[in-house]
Amino acid sequence: MNDEFGVGGIRERVLAGWAAAPVRFREDANAEEDLALGGYLDRVVVELAQNAADAAARAGVPGRVQFSLSGGTLVVSNTGTPLSAEGVESLATLRASAKRDDSESAVGRFGVGFSAVLAVTDEPVILSRTGGVRFSRADTAAAVAEAGVRSPGLATEVRRRDGQVPILRLPFEAEGEPPEGYDTAVILALRDEAAADLVRRLLAEADDALLLALPGLQQIEIDIEGSTRVLTDAESRWYVQRASGVLDESDRERLLADRPTEERSRPYWSILWALPRSAAAESPGGADALSANDALPRVVHAPTPTDEALSLPALLLATFPLDPSRRHVATGALTDHLVEEAAKAYAELLRTRAEDGANVLPLVPIGLAAGALDRALREAILAASPGTPIVRAVEDGALLSPREAVVVEGSDDAFNVVLAPIVPGLIASPRQDRTALDALGVRRLDLADLVDQLGSAAATEPPAWWHNVYGALSAMVTEPLLRESLGTLPVPLADGRLVRGVRGLLLPGNELTADVLAIFGEYGVRVVHPEAVHPSLERLGALPMSPRALLEDNAVRAAVEHSAEADDPDVIAEAVLTVVAADVSHAEGLWWLSDLVLRDAEGELVPANALVVAGSDAAAVLDEEEVAPIDNATVERFGLPALQAIGVLSSLGTVSAADVTLDELPEALADLDGIEDWADDVAPDGSRFGVTVGELLAVRDLDWIVDDAWPRVLELFGSSPELRRALVETVRVVGPDDRPHGALSYAAWWIRERVLLEDGEPLAGRADPAADPILASFLDTAPEWTAQLDPEVRTAVGLVRVVSDLDAAGVELLLDRLADPEREVEESAILRLWSQLGIHEAYPGETPDDVRVLDGSGVTTVMNAGDAVVADAPMWLQRGDLGGFVVASGAAADGLSDLLDVPMAGEVADGKIDGEGTEADVPDLVRELVPEAPDTWWEHEELTVDGVDVSWWVDEDKNPHAATFDGLAKALAWSSGRWDQRHVIRAVLSEPDRSSELRLDATFD
Repeated sequence: MNDEFGVGGIRERVLAGWAAAPVRFREDANAEEDLALGGYLDRVVVELAQNAADAAARAGVPGRVQFSLSGGTLVVSNTGTPLSAEGVESLATLRASAKRDDSESAVGRFGVGFSAVLAVTDEPVILSRTGGVRFSRADTAAAVAEAGVRSPGLATEVRRRDGQVPILRLPFEAEGEPPEGYDTAVILALRDEAAADLVRRLLAEADDALLLALPGLQQIEIDIEGSTRVLTDAESRWYVQRASGVLDESDRERLLADRPTEERSRPYWSILWALPRSAAAESPGGADALSANDALPRVVHAPTPTDEALSLPALLLATFPLDPSRRHVATGALTDHLVEEAAKAYAELLRTRAEDGANVLPLVPIGLAAGALDRALREAILAASPGTPIVRAVEDGALLSPREAVVVEGSDDAFNVVLAPIVPGLIASPRQDRTALDALGVRRLDLADLVDQLGSAAATEPPAWWHNVYGALSAMVTEPLLRESLGTLPVPLADGRLVRGVRGLLLPGNELTADVLAIFGEYGVRVVHPEAVHPSLERLGALPMSPRALLEDNAVRAAVEHSAEADDPDVIAEAVLTVVAADVSHAEGLWWLSDLVLRDAEGELVPANALVVAGSDAAAVLDEEEVAPIDNATVERFGLPALQAIGVLSSLGTVSAADVTLDELPEALADLDGIEDWADDVAPDGSRFGVTVGELLAVRDLDWIVDDAWPRVLELFGSSPELRRALVETVRVVGPDDRPHGALSYAAWWIRERVLLEDGEPLAGRADPAADPILASFLDTAPEWTAQLDPEVRTAVGLVRVVSDLDAAGVELLLDRLADPEREVEESAILRLWSQLGIHEAYPGETPDDVRVLDGSGVTTVMNAGDAVVADAPMWLQRGDLGGFVVASGAAADGLSDLLDVPMAGEVADGKIDGEGTEADVPDLVRELVPEAPDTWWEHEELTVDGVDVSWWVDEDKNPHAATFDGLAKALAWSSGRWDQRHVIRAVLSEPDRSSELRLDATFD
């Protein structure tokens, strides 16, 4: 076997050195072990690919490398400069590189990368077109053992290491050829299955990063036990930015002073940044390429992978100096210089991507650094990028540097388009990019300040332009915080003004024209120009302006109330009537519209509430000194409904108010005649404090009705539902104690208090045409025309049909007339009146001096009230000694006692029975027919109460006492609470033989 590379001489020199100085053996063994088990433990694929790239670079040919794993053997074949004697010596000499004189295209710099194979094999073989060489743990151990025979010290070192020897220091001859098409092949017989698993993983992880790190390689083919994939054309899947250079003499002295000699002889440096082009590249090899950010190797490549973490969303390959482990970048001046160059290259990468239309802000470093080197890179990038044109202007799309750019806080894309012409350098500021913009030092402007300046910058723009501005705000106005910043947004008004601030402005609909709206603007009504209206304004506080909203505006009210003093009242009248005519319901409840002055038939200005329609009911019944007919042309132009809605009368009008507090009446009711007196009268206990009325509907202008018009007026009340309701419905008054009670309506109260007939006496209190004849005989007669009125209207105005219709004054009048001794009043009439008066709630201010009473003879008489008593039980009628009787039962008796100030009979007499009497059983038939009857009664020969003879009595214990059959019947009936059965009981007692008849009759009770 030929020794093409002089490996025998190398072995002799190495073994001689070890034998002469066993410490060198120990050093070589330790160094190789550190490399194989430390920095190169999992780098076999990368290091062999790097060697292939260097070979191709030295040969000046496109590099190709094939990794083939099969049957426990990995074969790595490559093109390029074949193995040479110098190369073999480099492989067998730790820390001595055969590449020291190569150009900057060579990647390896230490000559020790081949030691990575020892992580997976003990028998590496290299076959080249120029020859072969192999390394063997077993053969090296044998050679060392033989040398140890002559060197006890060497033998001792081997024993200390348990026979472990450095494999790569002793090369051996090898025969064979590389596969066809390749210049060199490395053959690794894998140590065990663990080694095979490691190789499989490393081959599976090989990707575009390896191609980009080794520009000398054009193709990497990977065959894992028959499954083949090819990596090629990596730059078609990546955006690449390269930078390189050669250090001059002064830079070498400054930057390489602390680097090893071999590195100082290589003044070349290079930087490569790569960004994946898409999430799924379609070019060859794309399925295995790193083409999405989440698949990026998050480590620095120098230029092969290190353990230096990288947080940037890009691949970095740079000729950073490494520490002896080749896992970490060495600190020092050279690294600092390369960091600055890498930052410039990264900024340039951002610029080129921005020129291609990409948004590069997601590539700006933000957040926390992943390590010291990563921090240095990020800081350098953030220092280099602000001066690089990488952001795009909103106005013309030109690229700007962050130093030239500004953003408006809170503005979105749509509003940025509006602001761009007036904000130089404006760029978009999406929420997700704001942190990056801050990191780049982009200047921020406050949205509120820009909005405030917008009015000056765009003062001459037409309303339609502003409409587009508000449309651009559609998304922003949904954010509460942004709405505050937009508070001073300029808005064009219908009257031509441009005002700042949206809140409270009125947004017109389609019902009104711009010229009408402009009229209101002259009086301070702030109505947005119709061409500028946009829904965004409502979100910012503008109010949708229906005709109702316009009429409710304070400025409109002020204009109406002072229309008589206006320079041109007709213009105001026309504007208001135009709005009302659009929908008369919008004027409902706006009582002050009646102050609007209009032209009457003679051309004079008159408030609407003092105008009537010629020939109408209102014209017929209202005093012509108080009202005037409206100009007919106005009626024809705007229509009667619109005029009635603002107070012009064709019939009687009404005003309404809700939640009325009687101690502070609303303005809407202020013009009603006597309204304060009404409030005093309906307030509980005469105090208006804290008294409320939920809803009050009142008829206006009652004091303008001429005296002879009341028959027609009251007919109107009956024919108009609204007037009828305002008259006949009682008002619900709630006192401070929250207790409600009913009270007269204002109209009913006013008519009762103020309307006098021709005789000078009130209409109220007279007998209703349908009144109870007995009651009517004591009252004044109502006019005949009242018979044609609605019955409820008659009652409301104070005509009396029954006792309960009487007010306090009416009750007083009735009592006075009942006490007139000249009148003859039958017993039946007085008993009927007493029963009704006793339960009536109206009380006069003073009690009568005289009262009509029963005298026991079937007729009535008048006596002093002090001589009368109220008999609330029939037994008291036997007590003629008590005086005249006012007779009623139950609640009516109590009421009469209070009304007449007459005591109850039981209050002036004890009602004590004299003697005890004889107890007797009540007949069975009585108890059968009247089950409520007691079982016993007390019989008296002579029965006296308080010394007065009576025929029957019921004591305080409800025990019946009697001296006669008739008296017993009454006593049993009263004590059992069945006064209606007294005649039946008497029949049973006096005619026992009728028992069968009475029993049968009771069946039908």
